[in-house]
Amino acid sequence: MLAHLRRDVRAALERDPAARSALEVLLCYPGVHALVFHRFAHAIWRRGLTTLARWLSHVGRFLTGIEIHPAARLGPGLFIDHGMGVVIGETAEVGENVTLLQGVTLGGTSLRREKRHPTLGDNVVVGAGAAVLGAITVGDNSRIGAGSVVVRDVPPNSVVVGVPGRVTYKDGQRVMGFDFDQTDLPDPVSKAIEQLVERIRALEGDLETLRKRTEEERA
Repeated sequence: MLAHLRRDVRAALERDPAARSALEVLLCYPGVHALVFHRFAHAIWRRGLTTLARWLSHVGRFLTGIEIHPAARLGPGLFIDHGMGVVIGETAEVGENVTLLQGVTLGGTSLRREKRHPTLGDNVVVGAGAAVLGAITVGDNSRIGAGSVVVRDVPPNSVVVGVPGRVTYKDGQRVMGFDFDQTDLPDPVSKAIEQLVERIRALEGDLETLRKRTEEERA
């Protein structure tokens, strides 16, 4: 457990340019505090003291704004940046050296007592506000764009963006049919408005044609 915590602190120092020292990380980083609570709660959960483990995780949530179920399996080197609003469900599994930004949800889509939360491979990065839902797998070295909603398996070495999330890059190569990246996410509301405007223009054109035809018939 202590070895994992040391790696968590080192991960914050390596991946956050604002981190000045290990002491600063230990005192001022809620993501690290949440992991401390979780490491202890998970150890207690594995010993069968489930209610105590849930209570400890609830205390951690109250203090940090980060909710991690004590049964979730989190690998070493996890970095939760800022962290407010992060939710990690009961059957979620997170590999080594993963980065989660604020507002990330590793959620479930089933009400059954089964594997219902995602599995993240090693070196995965999940952008702010993204939701990874269901018993799916995100392959090693993949990146999930901010605000994306991922409901299908993601192959290793991929970039996923959008709602629903789609693979735009695989092994460093752009996937055909996609011309946007993590900083150019599709906006479904704007797209719907554009479609409505195009439809109105088409109707106005039809109305103008009908008006001219009526005038010619009267003449």
